[in-house]
Amino acid sequence: MKSFIISKKSFYTVLVLLVSFFNSNAQSGGKQPVFVLVHGAFHGGWCWQRVSRELRAKGDLVYAPTLSGLAEHKNTLNAQIDLNTHITDIVNFIIEEDLHNVVLVGHSYAGAVIAGVADRIPERLSKLVFLDAMLMKNGQSALDVSPDDIRQYFIKATTDFDKGLSIPFFTSDFFGVTNTADIKWVNDRLTNQPFRTFSQPLVLKHPYGNHLPLTYIACTAPELRAIQPFAEMTKKSKDWKYLELKTGHDAMITMPVELAQLLQSLN
Repeated sequence: MKSFIISKKSFYTVLVLLVSFFNSNAQSGGKQPVFVLVHGAFHGGWCWQRVSRELRAKGDLVYAPTLSGLAEHKNTLNAQIDLNTHITDIVNFIIEEDLHNVVLVGHSYAGAVIAGVADRIPERLSKLVFLDAMLMKNGQSALDVSPDDIRQYFIKATTDFDKGLSIPFFTSDFFGVTNTADIKWVNDRLTNQPFRTFSQPLVLKHPYGNHLPLTYIACTAPELRAIQPFAEMTKKSKDWKYLELKTGHDAMITMPVELAQLLQSLN
């Protein structure tokens, strides 16, 4: 009987040590930053291939999901896809992949997406990075913050093209891509943007960014007229870390090495 009591005590001691060991490993593993890269309008997860390769070469964990109705999901395009859908895409992705300590990067239109994600699951995120991104306040849509002529173009183009379902994509030269091979590669992959993602206002229940560190990376050569006001605002704000890349809007295509280095420098 005595040997049984000793064995039982030993068993529980070993069990406690094992649980402590695995908990410690899980917590230390969770400390590694995870990059989730969210593409902008008309693009897909494919546009991050070069940046992802650079980050992974340094041992980083990287994910580049594609939003509903775009790229490889273009067959799912429908009238119900809106900004909320795209926010939910990324929230669900982070939860289902069980990601923590996420550096959430949003390009262009995806500035609205990552702001919405931070509003819902800030505990999963470590910082927000806005790459030449649109910044919508609570109650504003992408159309609301666009210059008048561009807003009118979007509305007319989507009405003429497919009666309000989607915005026809711009070609890669609009996004500052100049290399001939890159132009073809990008143009072959761009897809139309679900219109309601631009017309639905962003709804935030918490302060913008939900108390997470905010970084803005402006693409300045050339600057997109529609994006410039957001870059100027963050450059002057003490609430933002402001950085620049001297390249066009699609920096993940035109300056992937430099962009990856900037992202790594934030950790």
